[in-house]
Amino acid sequence: MSHDNRMVLTTDGVSLSRLVFGAWRLLDGDARPDADQVGRLIGAAVDLGLTSFDHADIYGNYEVEAAFGAGLARWTGKREEIELISKCDIMLASANRPRNRLKHYDTSAAHITASVDRSLGNLGTDYLDLLLLHRPDPLMDADETASALAALVKAGKVRAVGVSNFTPSQFDLLASRLPFALATNQIEMSVLKTSALTDGSLDHAQRLGYAPMIWSPLGGGSLFTGKEAREARVRAALAEVAAEVGAGDLATVAIAWLLRHPARLVPVLGSMKPERLAAMVKALGIVLDRQQWFAILEASEGRPVA
Repeated sequence: MSHDNRMVLTTDGVSLSRLVFGAWRLLDGDARPDADQVGRLIGAAVDLGLTSFDHADIYGNYEVEAAFGAGLARWTGKREEIELISKCDIMLASANRPRNRLKHYDTSAAHITASVDRSLGNLGTDYLDLLLLHRPDPLMDADETASALAALVKAGKVRAVGVSNFTPSQFDLLASRLPFALATNQIEMSVLKTSALTDGSLDHAQRLGYAPMIWSPLGGGSLFTGKEAREARVRAALAEVAAEVGAGDLATVAIAWLLRHPARLVPVLGSMKPERLAAMVKALGIVLDRQQWFAILEASEGRPVA
């Protein structure tokens, strides 16, 4: 058995690759990649079936989008063959945003509109396939925010809208003001971060029928580098399941564990190395059985299920 390679998000046909390339760490290496290197990385991701690219305006201290856009201009493929995602509303205190005195959130219509225009310019595109509000804003005026989002969709600058890190009630508030359904909620989840199983997030997704995107699906790397007992237990459980299913990499099984959930999770992969991405893509060909899935959960929680 295997998983589908695409995930439909909206009734009008907006879809993502089943696994998404996360651009967050694009500029984290010792040497900044040039446009040609970024273009080759985009091509390698697309060749692996990762046609969807996840961004946020703040990534790389507000510099990742422009670096990716420069690489995209060197890539030989067509814009309609990929999906570009970005997020806005986190305001970092940064030399690149000198007006921000401290970290805060801004879901005002003026900021959302300006942020989208800036992202379009940075990425060198006329539209985003998906725009997400990055974090819940306690000062969000749901009517104003929804009006701005609807106007961006009507103008063709954004094809679909979603949120990130929203609780079910925060999701419902914004959704109640929009003339279309929210496409997704991007939340944190991994074999080391399982709270979404019990806090209502995945129940909410199944009830409304949207596919949640998943950030940090490998625990931010701590799955492999962490020295705590929990991490060691999970690695041992993943290794046992990997042997059973013929997977050569623990990351493959960790991603397969997420894909097994019926809420149709869409993991965002953070590696900039094509060989690591290729290992995780192999998860699409693996469907864990219930006991394998629960063995990993038991290792993560440190106890059998009740």
